[in-house]
Amino acid sequence: MLESVDLDGVRTLTLNRPDAYNSLTVELKEALLTALREAGQDDSVRAVVLTGAGKAFCAGQDLKEHLALLEAGDPTPLSTVTEHYNPIVTAITELPKPIIAAVNGMAAGAGASFSYACDLRIAADNAKFLMAFASIGLTADSGAAWTLPRLVGYGRAMEMMLLGKPVDAAEALRVGMVNQVVPAAELLSTTHALASRLAAGATTAYAKIKEAMLASAGGTLGEGLAVEGRTQAEAGASADHREGVAAFVAKRKPEFTGK
Repeated sequence: MLESVDLDGVRTLTLNRPDAYNSLTVELKEALLTALREAGQDDSVRAVVLTGAGKAFCAGQDLKEHLALLEAGDPTPLSTVTEHYNPIVTAITELPKPIIAAVNGMAAGAGASFSYACDLRIAADNAKFLMAFASIGLTADSGAAWTLPRLVGYGRAMEMMLLGKPVDAAEALRVGMVNQVVPAAELLSTTHALASRLAAGATTAYAKIKEAMLASAGGTLGEGLAVEGRTQAEAGASADHREGVAAFVAKRKPEFTGK
């Protein structure tokens, strides 16, 4: 259902329902939320990779389960945004360490939204992004109405939402939806190399950068400056900052501890 592997300070979380294109059941959503929270609290984890098994990153909501629950009169589908999707996106954006989406194949609906919420996105050359909420009579969820316009602009995001127009990897790179496109066979190795580089860095500072960026994205300049001032003071008091400055002066490679 969800596979977790640790290597070199990087925890790779793999959505593992390949026969269903890693579509999101209640069980998988709950497992992912738990795994993200555990990764955030585990000091041995210094960076996270989110990917999917098989031919897809994630096809979004498992509509077979969704329909069965609706027909059974189960209230779960009507509360999944507040109980699952919103907490998952919050866990991704507030994770106190970098998280990279390794997008293999199709990323649709909530699956695409999860990738938008990550700090960086590396896409395989066969990746596609699809926002098809309107085609099943729904609106955006999982933070996409907030994250996607900030990545690609309001007009392009609206086009994706209203028309359900797929965006391939090359176009995603051109418009800034992803940071890098690589051959599918090299996706995991490339992503892990980047995650390992981040894991060896000043993870305390990364957490503060994420906090400042998130606050500034939705606030006024004054609010952004206030958060920058606080987080800079907190980062400045860290052992990583002292090590970084000492290494710079000594012209040596810093050895960060995340503290």
